Amino acid sequence: MARKETSENPGRLKQIVQTYKMTRQADSKIGLVIAAVGIVTFGVLLALGFLIGHPIYAGILGLLVALLAMAVVFGRRAERAAFGQLEGKPGAAAAVLQNIGRGWTVTPAVAMNKSQDVVHRAVGKAGVVLVGEGNPNRVRGLLAAEKKRISRVVYDVPVHDYIVGTGEDQLALKKIRATLLRLPRSLSGPKTTEVNDRLRALGDLMSNMPIPKGPMPRGMRMPKGR
Repeated sequence: MARKETSENPGRLKQIVQTYKMTRQADSKIGLVIAAVGIVTFGVLLALGFLIGHPIYAGILGLLVALLAMAVVFGRRAERAAFGQLEGKPGAAAAVLQNIGRGWTVTPAVAMNKSQDVVHRAVGKAGVVLVGEGNPNRVRGLLAAEKKRISRVVYDVPVHDYIVGTGEDQLALKKIRATLLRLPRSLSGPKTTEVNDRLRALGDLMSNMPIPKGPMPRGMRMPKGR
C-alpha cells in the first residue's frame, strides 16, 4: 500500500509542475500572483492572531488557509490559460466536452463538411447536446442537418444546440462545461443509456460524408464505426 502511495505522489507532483510551466507560458506573472496571495493571506491571519493573543494558533491556521488560497488561485489561472491556448483551435470544443465529467457520453465530430466545420455530440441526463465549431454561418446549417438526422430516433428527448465562439448568440469555450451542467435534467439513467443506443444504431455518419481536403485538425479523432 505504501509503495502505491509513493509511486502516485511523484506523478501528481510532476503533473503540478507541468501545469505550472504551461500556465507560465501564457501567464508570466503566475508565480508572483500566487506568492502574493499566500503572503498576504498568512500575514493578515497572523496579525489577527497577535491582536487576539493567539499568534501561534493563528499562524498555523494562516499557513493552511494561505496554501488553500494559493491552490485556488493557481487552479483558476491555470484553467484560464488552458482555455486561452485552446481558443480558436480546431477540436477545442471536443477537448472541453471530453473533460466535462461523469454522466456524459461524448462523440466528437459526428458531422463535418468540406470546410472542416464540425459538430460534436454529448448525451446526458439533460438530453442530447450538439456543439458546433467553425464558421457560424456554415455551422448553423450543419447543426440543423444533424438535428434533423437524429430527430428520427430522439423525437421524445430534448436536443440542445450551441455554436462555440465569442460572438452574439455563441457559447464561449470556457462556458461550455458550466452551461451543460446547468441544463435541467429530464432523463433517467436507463433512459440516457437507451438514447445512446438509439444514436449508435444510426451508424457512422462520417463514412457517408465528403472527406475534407487537407490535413485533419491536430488532436481531432475520427469516430470509430460501430
